[in-house]
Order: sequence, then structure tokens, then C-alpha cells
Amino acid sequence: MQRVNPCMARWSRNGNLLCHGHWIISWMDKPVNLPESRREKDMGTWAIYSVIDPDDETFAQGLEEDAWIIENVDWLTDLFYAHDIALETENYRYFYQAVNKQDWRCTSCAGCM
Repeated sequence: MQRVNPCMARWSRNGNLLCHGHWIISWMDKPVNLPESRREKDMGTWAIYSVIDPDDETFAQGLEEDAWIIENVDWLTDLFYAHDIALETENYRYFYQAVNKQDWRCTSCAGCM
């Protein structure tokens, strides 16, 4: 039985001009403050980021879950430690899955076209 994801991630902007937003993240309803270098950028998770053809994998970008966790484990571990989040594989996966649903890329909203 899969547990409910304790991580909630939301990008502050919707629609056009996604690049002017920031991450709003919480863990078990408590705010999580990302490192400044991560607050206003996409997370680099895997998805198809195309407004023209959202089903064409030619437009896929980013790292899939396992590769992303390995690539980002250092800053994530620091983040988890600072927010009293257990350093368990499942929690890294929860974090990825939460941000992946809200991740974006420059041009994925067509605001700058």
C-alpha cells in the first residue's frame, strides 16, 4: 500500500511567464526553504515540456527519478537534515514526485514566444 506523499510542491506562477515564479514546498504541512540557488529555477525533472505537442517525447527533458536523485543527493540531504526530514530513499522519491508534477522549462508556457 502506497502512502500519501508528505511533500507538497507548487510553482507560484500558472499560465504564461512561468520563469517569474518560485517554488513553494512543504513537508507534512511545514514550509521547506530551498537553497537560494534552487528557489526560482526549474528542478530538472523528466517530462515532456512542449505546449505545441505535449505527447511527443522528442520534447522530453530532464532526469528521471533515480538519476535525478543521484544527481541532487548532496543538496537534498542538506535540505532534509535542516528540516528534520528522515534521510530515507522513500523521502527522496516523494520529493522528486512532488516537484516533478509542477516542474517547468523555459518556453514550456509559451510566455516568451
